[in-house]
Amino acid sequence: MRKRIRAGDHDAFGELFDAYARSVYNHAFRLTGEWAVAEDVVSLTFLDAWRLREKADPEGGSLRPWLLGIATNVTRNTRRAARRHAAAIARLPRDEPVRDFADEVAGRVDDAAQLALVRTALAELRRAEREVLALCVWAGLDYQAAAQALGVPVGTVRSRLSRARTKLAKHMELPDGRGQMRGDRTTAVRPIQEGNL
Repeated sequence: MRKRIRAGDHDAFGELFDAYARSVYNHAFRLTGEWAVAEDVVSLTFLDAWRLREKADPEGGSLRPWLLGIATNVTRNTRRAARRHAAAIARLPRDEPVRDFADEVAGRVDDAAQLALVRTALAELRRAEREVLALCVWAGLDYQAAAQALGVPVGTVRSRLSRARTKLAKHMELPDGRGQMRGDRTTAVRPIQEGNL
């Protein structure tokens, strides 16, 4: 049998497979603990045995120890390859979920449209109305402090702010006549508090 295997006799190799495939499989399963890997080890073992057939001793008994030695080496190589593969996969960057940016883009478009409306509305105000609006609404000053800052009576601050609010509310309506951009008229001029500098 050994001489026939070494000579490349296909029939002898088929007999070798029939005689020892189950033994090689059991050995591979004991080493790996996985049925599928054991099947792969059997295939690779007999492939290597065919490739290494000339290295088999010409004299001796059963070829089972030779095949089990090849199976042991194949199992080591298979495990090493699996570890390398797992390590390579672990080094790959993780796929981050791609967030849906449609809402953000729509929000920016809406914000840009509203900002354009605000700019247009502010441009329609007189300078004195813009100054009162900036002091009372954006800087958060009360009427008395705004009057003092501008050097005008408190009543003038109140009337300018009232006119500014009315004009802003009118200009903050959407062009298609659906009403204001957001909320009621008071939201167009809600005070924003600034810190003391």
